[in-house]
Amino acid sequence: MTKLTGQKFVHTILVVFSLLFVFPPAQSQVSYKSDPKIKLLIHLTSGPENPTKAALAFLVARTAVEEGHTVSLFLAGDAVQLIRDNVLDNLSGLGTGKLREHFDAIVKGGGKFYLSGNSSKARGVTDADIHSKPVEFALPNVLVHLIVDNDKVITY
Repeated sequence: MTKLTGQKFVHTILVVFSLLFVFPPAQSQVSYKSDPKIKLLIHLTSGPENPTKAALAFLVARTAVEEGHTVSLFLAGDAVQLIRDNVLDNLSGLGTGKLREHFDAIVKGGGKFYLSGNSSKARGVTDADIHSKPVEFALPNVLVHLIVDNDKVITY
C-alpha cells in the first residue's frame, strides 16, 4: 500500500473535494417524459386489509390519468370493497395518500372502474355501492378483453 505524503496528499484531498463540488451527487428524482400516450390497465386484488398497496394502485392510476394516459382499473377479490363510500372516505395508505382523493382525480380524468361481479357478490358489494359512480360489474371475460385491449397491465 502506498502512503500519501506531502504534496501528493494535498493534491489528492483537493481532487476529492473538487469532484464533490463540481460533480454533486445525482438528484433523487428522475425526470421522465412519456410520449406517446398509452392505454393502461391496473388490476388490483388488495383491499382494505392492505391500505398502502390499495392506495398505491389508485395513486399510480391517478398519476397516469393526470399525464394524459387512458386508464382502466379492474378490482377483484378483496379490492372490490374499496368502492364503498365509507372505505373511499377513510382509507389512507402509508406514503401513498388518501383513497378518496385518488378516486375523484381518476374519475375526473375519465378513468374507468370495473368490479369483479363474482368477488362483489361474495363480499356483499351491490348496486347501491356503485350508484352514481363510473363503475360497472364485470365477469372474467371482461378482464381478459381489457388485458388484450390495453398497452400495459400492472397488477397489485
